[in-house]
Amino acid sequence: MAETTRTQITKENTEFYDRVLLYRAVAFFVHTKWAQVRDIPRNGGTNVIKFRRYGNLSAATTALTEGQTPTGSQLSITDVSATVAQYGDYVTITDRIDYESKDPVLTEAAEILGDQMGDTLDQLTRDVLAAGTVVYYSGASSTSRVTVGATDLIDADDIKIAVRTLKNAKARRVTRMINASTGVATEPVNAAYIGLCHPNTTYTLKGLTGFTSVEKYASTVNVMEGEVGKLDEVRFVESTNCKVFTAGGEGSIDVYATLIMGSDAYGITRISGEAVRNIIKPLGSAGTSDPLEQRATSGWKATFVAKILNDAFMVRIEHAVAA
Repeated sequence: MAETTRTQITKENTEFYDRVLLYRAVAFFVHTKWAQVRDIPRNGGTNVIKFRRYGNLSAATTALTEGQTPTGSQLSITDVSATVAQYGDYVTITDRIDYESKDPVLTEAAEILGDQMGDTLDQLTRDVLAAGTVVYYSGASSTSRVTVGATDLIDADDIKIAVRTLKNAKARRVTRMINASTGVATEPVNAAYIGLCHPNTTYTLKGLTGFTSVEKYASTVNVMEGEVGKLDEVRFVESTNCKVFTAGGEGSIDVYATLIMGSDAYGITRISGEAVRNIIKPLGSAGTSDPLEQRATSGWKATFVAKILNDAFMVRIEHAVAA
């Protein structure tokens, strides 16, 4: 079967043309769904946000002495700052494309650009999360990424250790996620720690004792998009965007990162009113630089930053996958 791929849409020919457009393969964009969302006010005079965390006080287990004022405690404060940056892209649509193409070009362009924007923000967030400091390596002899070998697959003990680590750090289970339709409001989910995994990792997870596939859940009312199953107290959501350290392991094998996180592990920030914009410049809008009204553009622009707020609330398991 012949396929034709073009970097620009050119004049259509007279061959039969199926008007049903083919499905475009896109990843599940999952990495921003469990973040705290804190926006910077527009015209606020800054593009920097400061997250503030107060430390817990130790239990006061010493009895008071009659008539004596105790020493007292001091509040401890940790500030985490993040700087918002701009991201964006556009495509050019000529007048000939507009009047010759059988497709609704501007509509398709907006959808394609929307997918690109989602992919961009998802990968930006993923790379921030994949730099967390709490990491375990699958395999009895693995002590670093370069020592992860081809047989060091993720197993149930790795996941249980991650859960124990999160509990000892007092990380709460996730009970809400960002609504996919609004990108801002949250919706409730059944309480669990969240695991983000690559489909190649899912293949291994499905063979582990104790893993329950999503289709075997007693109730599927609150199943999340991309959810594949659960093990111990972790619900796993897969995406091809999950981090892979290419050639990072022993013998230059690819090392996969599975993230297991609790609530409030990280945050994302935008500037209010400038979070996402679809910008369309119609034919002729460029004035004298487009004197014959030959070029229109459609693009997107977003302000965004992702930041880990508490490293202890996120565990990264680095491992191989089955061949």
